[in-house]
Amino acid sequence: MSKFNKSITFVIVCFNSSSVIEKCINSINRNIKIIIIENSNNKLIKKYLEKKFLNVKVFLSKKNLGYAAGNNLGISKVKTKYAFILNPDAILKKDTLKEIYKAVIVLKDNFSIIAPNLKKNYGYFSKTPNNLNKKILRVDYVIGFAMFLNLKNIKLKKIFDKNFFLFLEEIDLCRRIKNFDEKIFIIKKSKIYHNARKASGESFHIELCRNWHWMWSLFYYNLKHFGLITAYKVTFYKFISSFLKMLVSILLFNKKKYLIYKYRFLGLFNAYKGKTSWLRPWQENNF
Repeated sequence: MSKFNKSITFVIVCFNSSSVIEKCINSINRNIKIIIIENSNNKLIKKYLEKKFLNVKVFLSKKNLGYAAGNNLGISKVKTKYAFILNPDAILKKDTLKEIYKAVIVLKDNFSIIAPNLKKNYGYFSKTPNNLNKKILRVDYVIGFAMFLNLKNIKLKKIFDKNFFLFLEEIDLCRRIKNFDEKIFIIKKSKIYHNARKASGESFHIELCRNWHWMWSLFYYNLKHFGLITAYKVTFYKFISSFLKMLVSILLFNKKKYLIYKYRFLGLFNAYKGKTSWLRPWQENNF
């Protein structure tokens, strides 16, 4: 197990997440390397974390790269066989890595992604049956807050598509991996805790940013994998619905609902125009 730990580097992408990241780091064994990509130029966070945790190295991106590009930057600095992508608001349980280690042995390294188990963090079971045992489940995709990557088996120049800023980047990765007939598994006994959304904050303008990017990413994902017609089919009802609900919110003087639907509408509007996912949390008034 000690040798296995030395073959892992954790990659954690943050954006001023100092309020939650220490619990995350403390849940990881101190003899495992951790690379943190701080999506800002916050030198105080870098100095504090590197001084407190000897196994941590913090890199400042100087601007908010988002989840996909931030993780690509972190992975580019990994020298070990495996990279464990982890959100700063996730906490490993006592046996999380131990159960993954057991699965790696059973699978004989024949996997590209392994994920610990949390309710609703994996997709449909693969049509290709898994005959190993009932504790290792082959799936079509996993949610990106915790992904154990076998780097030598992933035949991609860049792991994540940097065009995604937020949402669906890990689903896109899993689909591209499956196109190479590579394998993705959930380990049932490997448990993890995820305090969702705590890393990015709960302010209203962050919520607006999420709504914008969810719509943009939904169109882009479908355009990329299924073509323009499907992308419009999947999103056009949401586009019209957002616009109509925005008008109703104006009539009802509900400013909060108005802004949410406005951001959903504008996320898709920008995607339809072919614009990049340009909105950032601090730019909420810059349309």
